[in-house]
Amino acid sequence: MRVTTFVIAGGGLAGAKGAEALRDQGFDGDIVLVADEQDRPYERPPLSKDFLQGKAERDSVFVHAPGWYAENNVDLRVGVSVTGIDRAAHQVTLSDGSTVEYSKLLLATGSSPREFPGAEDALHLRRIGDSERIKSAIANSARLIVIGAGWIGLEVTAAARNAGVEVTVLEAAKQPLLAAIGPEAAEVYADLHRANGVDLRLGVEVDQIGAKSVGLVDGTVVEADAVLVGIGATPNVALAKAAGLDVDNGVLVDASLRTSDPDIFAAGDIANAEHPLLGKRVRVEHWANALNQPAVAATGMLGGSATYDELPYFYTDQYDLGMEYIGDITGYDRVVFRGDKPGREFIAFWLKDNRVLAGMNVNVWDVVDPIKALIRSGKQVDPGKLTDLGIPLQEQ
Repeated sequence: MRVTTFVIAGGGLAGAKGAEALRDQGFDGDIVLVADEQDRPYERPPLSKDFLQGKAERDSVFVHAPGWYAENNVDLRVGVSVTGIDRAAHQVTLSDGSTVEYSKLLLATGSSPREFPGAEDALHLRRIGDSERIKSAIANSARLIVIGAGWIGLEVTAAARNAGVEVTVLEAAKQPLLAAIGPEAAEVYADLHRANGVDLRLGVEVDQIGAKSVGLVDGTVVEADAVLVGIGATPNVALAKAAGLDVDNGVLVDASLRTSDPDIFAAGDIANAEHPLLGKRVRVEHWANALNQPAVAATGMLGGSATYDELPYFYTDQYDLGMEYIGDITGYDRVVFRGDKPGREFIAFWLKDNRVLAGMNVNVWDVVDPIKALIRSGKQVDPGKLTDLGIPLQEQ
């Protein structure tokens, strides 16, 4: 009798949680988890937060204890990657030349930092080794240049400023985080970083990047002891594309996370999934998807029925600002603030036709559930009441 083998390509949080979910849901066949890093799977948010700032030890970032994989009969292969998929033969080829037959395959290959041509000597942040290099650079630098005012760039900036390093941030957009949260809320982060001594330069175009300097299109040269490039990430879809799977801004999957091949699923950064609540495809490069999607994929791999309808969620910690965001701001026509926006203690709501699309709580806690309920309800709200601190969110 042929042994049922499930292969997981990718050793990040999504891959590790995929293996865990399969065991939790009763799968007793073979699991091969292929991880191209030398470390066992770990979580990435600490790399730009607590681990980078020295508030968390290296061992704290790992998804499972060292013995978990052996104890759960998971064949974890580190330092090796899946290089090819033969869908007809149900077989994957690995970078060490070996092959593995699969009954079902889960793609969890994640994403890679977007590269700037000629910036090979600059710092990037994706893996734990990158975080260690940035930590060393912060400890040994007086000045740092950060290119890109997205989440990663701003979190590294905050870590560097907390360590007393002078930081210049170069951003092409008119505000930091503009694409993620729009101009109304983005100005909060611009004010935050300037208040913490950051030289925040917006609307500037980078021409060339060296190890210790950056040249702008206008001829300005900015010098520092180190340069970090944080201009976004791209999904690692080459493997899926070469296998003939449907790919467009990620690997296209249905709401059950199944690809165009019924025996192949995808989860995490690469999954461009049909969202039953939002009524469109959504691909999110954040921790919550990598954490929660694999359980849905595992159900499908085991022949069950499940759909992923969690709202996009992410969080950040910068200086004394802690934030959680949930929802999707696409198409909003108004932003309202509940609380003290200048004092950075508020909830922002993105509305369309007076329906809540998304919410962001800044230094206000235990409100994600009522915000989520407002979004899911789809009901119209009174913006005046929504911003009234005397009226509980549950009564909106």
